[in-house]
Amino acid sequence: MKHKPRKRFGQNFLHDAGIVHQIVFAISPKKGEKIVEIGPGQGALTGPILEETGRMEVVELDRDLIPLLQNNLKDKGELTIHSADAMQFDFAALSEKAHDLRIIGNLPYNISTPLLFHLTTFLPQIKDMHFMLQKEVVERIVAEPNTKAYGRLGVMLQYYCRVEKLFIVKPGAFFPPPKVDSAIVRLIPHEKPPVEVTNEKIFSKVVTQCFAMRRKTLRNNLKETLSEEEIESANIDPGCRSETLSIQQFAALANLVAGKEDETSQ
Repeated sequence: MKHKPRKRFGQNFLHDAGIVHQIVFAISPKKGEKIVEIGPGQGALTGPILEETGRMEVVELDRDLIPLLQNNLKDKGELTIHSADAMQFDFAALSEKAHDLRIIGNLPYNISTPLLFHLTTFLPQIKDMHFMLQKEVVERIVAEPNTKAYGRLGVMLQYYCRVEKLFIVKPGAFFPPPKVDSAIVRLIPHEKPPVEVTNEKIFSKVVTQCFAMRRKTLRNNLKETLSEEEIESANIDPGCRSETLSIQQFAALANLVAGKEDETSQ
């Protein structure tokens, strides 16, 4: 059974046995664990992990891959295939207790960021996540303040999870080879967020506003939300750019906005 990779699904199939071994070693699957793979493709990772765990669940959008997966992996263990779009999928439905899901996947470049944000809504059910992503996306996830890669994605994911870039995967490990390098990232949800945020929706909104126009100052990006005096009250210079702020400073700004909204609603 052969399957031609489809551009519309962003398919690049992993075929390098050495890289597969490296990824499986990083994930370190154990018997009986609840591992969920997003976009298993032709099962390059699924097979060896299924052999370790004995059971596994996968979410696959391309229906034509399902019979191929069933055929290739029938002797490896108990495989449950969900024919669905991961962007719409309810991962909580697979969970039996808090933090029991280990989510993995080689995520298509075109949906990686919105999919990561979708997964943050299931963090109470997630133990950890290991993803192969475009290297540039991983660099944005792990970026620190005062770097070019630092932005909304890094701030939000670091608020939700401990993030770690593991290693780079070159284009030759895939068929067809992508035009960019990939990297493996590990995300472990925090037991307690690293900063105190009174309203997570407002925190997300403020971070988004701050990075709306990267080259503009805070006073410009937040002019509809906070005055210069209010920004200064959080010991933050209104003339600085958002990429210089720490997560603690974003939280301070968001908590100011939340406090104002509470006052107006009373």
